[in-house]
Amino acid sequence: MADLQHDIHPTTEVGREDCLPDDPFPVESGAAFLERAHALLEAHPVADGYSGLSRALSPLPWYDLELGEAAVDTDVPRLREGHVGALFWSLQVPERQRGERAVGATLEQLDLVRRVVETHPEGLRLVRTAGQVIDARNCGRVAVVLGPASAAALDDSLGILRVLQSLGLRVLSLAGAAWAGEEGLTRFGEEVVREMNRLGVLADLSGAPEATLARVLALSKTPVLCTRSAAAAVRPHPANLSDELLARLGEQKGVCMVPLTAEQTGPSVPDVADHLDHVRVVAGPECVALSGTYDSGFAHPRDLDDTSCYPHLIAELLRRGWSETELSLLTWGNVQRALRSADFTARATQRRREPNPPRPADIEA
Repeated sequence: MADLQHDIHPTTEVGREDCLPDDPFPVESGAAFLERAHALLEAHPVADGYSGLSRALSPLPWYDLELGEAAVDTDVPRLREGHVGALFWSLQVPERQRGERAVGATLEQLDLVRRVVETHPEGLRLVRTAGQVIDARNCGRVAVVLGPASAAALDDSLGILRVLQSLGLRVLSLAGAAWAGEEGLTRFGEEVVREMNRLGVLADLSGAPEATLARVLALSKTPVLCTRSAAAAVRPHPANLSDELLARLGEQKGVCMVPLTAEQTGPSVPDVADHLDHVRVVAGPECVALSGTYDSGFAHPRDLDDTSCYPHLIAELLRRGWSETELSLLTWGNVQRALRSADFTARATQRRREPNPPRPADIEA
């Protein structure tokens, strides 16, 4: 026994450098999540559902978006840093402008967007279809999609809608239209939606009355967008959607584009992520997308100050357990699906149906 005792080596005190970690399964660091976010966005860039850049640039005497422009939230270097692959440029006009003034103001904004894209060919490309969005991305350009435009720009004319679509318009907001009010759509409003389907113009229902939203969801043959809507259950706001409307939007395969504004979604990245979590649960992962709303005059959450900041939001969602498939739908897939659906429906409908006369009085009952 004595020999055996001599063979047993005495235990030594474990030093600080030899200690096992407190958590045998260490939590991934914030830097690691951010690195993963950048890698994911390289493969699945952001389709940003709302930019006010055209109105932000209009008063500036000179700007260079390819070199960088401190006067705005959006330029080509920051778009690339944020992995933005497509940008929906708003053509909306102030509510006080109606009739011919609204039409003229919309055309002036459209002209400005065209000139901006033409003078920044290495960074931007104006597109019309889902296929052209992919082509622009493959060429290293940010795809510029025209819309949403204000319903006031139609001046109650289907003919003007057709002209705007021929100039590249892809999204029309129905908020504020006399034919899309608290009682829902008028007969002319229904014809507008049908003509939008025929042309491939997507309906934007953010800010529209609930009755209008419900009627368009029932009538439209293509997915609808809510370009600036979050979850009312998380943060009450007139443009945010109730759980009932979110569920109906999900059933129709529409897209709720959650805005990155402190007023609607909260002052921090986790606040925005709470809305995205809620929409994903209530409406489904195929219903949620992103809307930067940069250069629109809104304050943004901390760490989401401009278009370069999307990786911070994706890193937070990775930390919360979002899968790569869910994130790819959020950033790119859901918007691309909506555009493809509108393109397909337009091609099929135009073979079967001729355009209606332009004015409501000319439409037969």
